[in-house]
Amino acid sequence: MNVYADNAATTAVSQAALDAMLPCFQDIAGNPSSLHSPGQRAAEKLEEAREIFARRLHASPREITFTSGGSEADNQALRSAAALGARKGKKHIVSTKFEHHAILHTLTALEREGYEVTLLDIPPDGVVTAQQVKDAIREDTCLVTVMFANNEIGTIQPIAEIGAVCREAGVLFHTDAVQAAGHLPIDVEEMKIDLLSLSAHKFHGPKGVGVLYVRRGIPLVNLIYGGAQERGKRAGTENIPGIVGAAAAFDEACANMEKNAAYLTPLRDKLIAGLTAIPHSILNGDAQRRLPGNVNACFEGIEGESLLLLLDAKGIAASSGSACTSGSLDPSHVLLALGRPHEVAHGSLRLSLSEYNKPEEIDYILEVLPGIVQYLRDMSPVWDELEQGQRPHII
Repeated sequence: MNVYADNAATTAVSQAALDAMLPCFQDIAGNPSSLHSPGQRAAEKLEEAREIFARRLHASPREITFTSGGSEADNQALRSAAALGARKGKKHIVSTKFEHHAILHTLTALEREGYEVTLLDIPPDGVVTAQQVKDAIREDTCLVTVMFANNEIGTIQPIAEIGAVCREAGVLFHTDAVQAAGHLPIDVEEMKIDLLSLSAHKFHGPKGVGVLYVRRGIPLVNLIYGGAQERGKRAGTENIPGIVGAAAAFDEACANMEKNAAYLTPLRDKLIAGLTAIPHSILNGDAQRRLPGNVNACFEGIEGESLLLLLDAKGIAASSGSACTSGSLDPSHVLLALGRPHEVAHGSLRLSLSEYNKPEEIDYILEVLPGIVQYLRDMSPVWDELEQGQRPHII
């Protein structure tokens, strides 16, 4: 049996997205900046897609900018808010220690440019509190950026509460919603979100398409210069097939959100119960306040890379953390921020499901996984020392 359980890394393109995209490769192939009829038909498709994202996010179409993905959207959001803050003499930014590297690396670059960054500690349940944010805001704070749901451990943050704190303090609030979009309800007005990033390939859209929501009145800083596309704030001919497919996928995901969550949550919980039944294992993040399809656990005494390779040999595609850093042998910064020791963080496994997964696939994972964990432990001199009491178990 082949099981794809790495949907947090990327998802398969849905039939709805594919059907929407195909005409845009030939029948509607004009440049949307052209004045002739083929170009204007493409422009109409572009604006229809913009309206879909705006409607589903409870925003205005003029507040939607298309990008190449979540990383670009994150970069532009942070640099725009930072530049606006600098013009007001405010150069302090608040974020968290378990953000995606698109956020953390941008913040590091801003620090080199004279900004000060406060990274909040992560509580044991993986949920940052609004009080933590409130306590960190200063008179010179220009931006708070907290992810909507963590890409590795799946924990959902109190975005509406954090948004209210930021709005009361007069501080811009950005959220990286790449993992949440299409899976959790998002209302930028109600949640008082000023800037938001998402990426199409996380909800069965194509790769290479992102969306940046920016509340009207907040000026954007250009990352790419050239033509006047996207109201002059993101140069380059728009990827019409990709954008149209992204909109179709997002529309479908939002329409089926409750149904998908009701289907996935029991599968997730069955996985959690099975994984944590393995001796000396631990779930990372709160068991309930997490994405419907996310399970992340650590197994003491093994290496995550070996676990992934053996799972792959059994036809199971999984991850040990973020796909963007999966080539690194360093332990996950998210798990370290959660307080997991290095030797435990090395033995992590992320299983992320979509509505395309079947119940029998969960049964297969739970049938195969315990034996692989035991096989790796039997080979490990560290596990032998743990079992003989030469060193104490951490989990």
